[in-house]
Amino acid sequence: MCGIAGLAGGDALRHEKTVAAMGDSQHYRGPDSTMHAAARDGRAVLAMNTLLIVDPQAMPGPYLDRDTGILLAFNGEIYNWRQQAAAWGIKISERESDAHFLLRAWAKIGPSCLDGLDGMFAISVYDPRTAKLFLARDRLGEKPLYWRLDGGRLAFASEVTTLTGYGPAPLVLRPEVTAIETPTGVDTPFQGIQLLAPATLLSFDVTTGSIDQMTWWHLEDRAPYAGTYDEALARFSTILAEQIPLRSPACDFALLLSGGLDSAVLAYLMRPPVCVTVRYAGQDRLDESFTAAVIARDIGAELVVVEPDHADFTRALPHMMRALDYPMGNASTFSEHMAYRKISDLGLRVVIGGLGPDEFLMGYVRQALVLFGPDAVLAAGLDAYRPLAAKLMHAAGEPLDPAEAVTRLILRGADPDDRLRDLVADAMARAGGDLARGLTLADLATAWRPLVMTSDKLASAYALERRSPYLARDLVELSYRLPVDYKITDPAQGKRILRDAAKALGLPREVWASRDKLGFASPVPSWLNDNLAAWADSQIRMALTDAPPQFRPLLERGLKPGGRFDRTRMQALMAAAWFSDQTVRAAA
Repeated sequence: MCGIAGLAGGDALRHEKTVAAMGDSQHYRGPDSTMHAAARDGRAVLAMNTLLIVDPQAMPGPYLDRDTGILLAFNGEIYNWRQQAAAWGIKISERESDAHFLLRAWAKIGPSCLDGLDGMFAISVYDPRTAKLFLARDRLGEKPLYWRLDGGRLAFASEVTTLTGYGPAPLVLRPEVTAIETPTGVDTPFQGIQLLAPATLLSFDVTTGSIDQMTWWHLEDRAPYAGTYDEALARFSTILAEQIPLRSPACDFALLLSGGLDSAVLAYLMRPPVCVTVRYAGQDRLDESFTAAVIARDIGAELVVVEPDHADFTRALPHMMRALDYPMGNASTFSEHMAYRKISDLGLRVVIGGLGPDEFLMGYVRQALVLFGPDAVLAAGLDAYRPLAAKLMHAAGEPLDPAEAVTRLILRGADPDDRLRDLVADAMARAGGDLARGLTLADLATAWRPLVMTSDKLASAYALERRSPYLARDLVELSYRLPVDYKITDPAQGKRILRDAAKALGLPREVWASRDKLGFASPVPSWLNDNLAAWADSQIRMALTDAPPQFRPLLERGLKPGGRFDRTRMQALMAAAWFSDQTVRAAA
């Protein structure tokens, strides 16, 4: 985990101090070093915050190729860099890293090197030979990268608030925020600042001021898998056994262990020295610490149990919002924040989490509701999801169109101009008629962004590098290609091939035979209607006095009591904490 920032333009060198300040403003992303460097033609200045993981004596960035003058600032990890260096004939000296490999790969073959990279990354490269700045993100957007244009200059940074400090950026309420709590696509709540889309390469020509963007990887282009289930299982198991351990760092690290299938498989394949789980007093339904203890004991790991309460939430909220930059919809935000804080207190620098299988292997109940229908899901024993299933009930009694069903299940508010419906319909169309693949693409277009963004930003706030091994390229592409019945056959138990792979790899029955995990969900919505009701109302009412007019209806909705799983009050409270930040006030 690192951070990058910079500026490209004809007079970039005149703004060197500005870029240095941009780097300093996100120093927590790389506490080992914050440095900046100007390109040899003076048309770009790049800054980099460095967190040293592999070699504490390694040279921090930015990195310069002296032969070509190419300048690189890099955030992330390339897991296959040694193999690619050998394949491309790139020499790497002792004590050099994936950043040095990437610099030489770009100098040798240019942007086409992106397709050979397996990892998580946000990259900035300036090439003085063509006077072009290049920005690129990894396939699934694990590492954030924001950018903006201003007076013929392009500025970029790992944190959106770094760019709000660079120049004015008025607040704007994106319509989809009322629908799913989070902006979609490349939008942010700050006018003029965009998020670079995953798997996107942006090039900025300093001479002409023109911008080109291209998507360098398309998941939907992968052909459907044509082999038998046994063949698929063998291939899937092999990839798991080979790729997951590659994501283990050379240093000590922690695993977020919920006790469910995804994190349990990671525990047995990666053997972390420390496992961290979160539980809440009086919330037995959310408590998987017993299973986590069994797994930790089995692999010889120390189990650290974090037990936050409602008072911890009131103290943590301002810090969470500063870390996130703006409100995002993720039910596990508080639990993750508390887990990362504990891991940082332990002196560790890398944390592993289990993102991916739910989206790609049909692990969500909402996916089962679309695939099997609400009656089958409820009959399978998932009666706790009756309120969600009710969204698919309608007077005619006929099955809903899949795109309409997905939209109903993900909506948590109004959908102005049918933006969410259009996103879901587009995802289904790109899937080529395969419903499971359509569900995956719909998740990536809607719910995925807040998951990866909160994971990165909350961890980065504590100088932790967050890794998600299930997002290995080969594993993602194979999972997407599989027929639906290779992913799920039982409405109450998704991720069929991952369960069978765990069994084939010799993992205990408690891992592969268990029902789906509860994850790191928290009782915060219940607290906001109980112990913290008066406090929440007070916070929201104070924010209403200063909030921009377009945001006030969102806050006012949070003053109404919600149900057990209703996050309306949580969204309003996060927005209230966000508005109280001085940086946001200045932008507004």
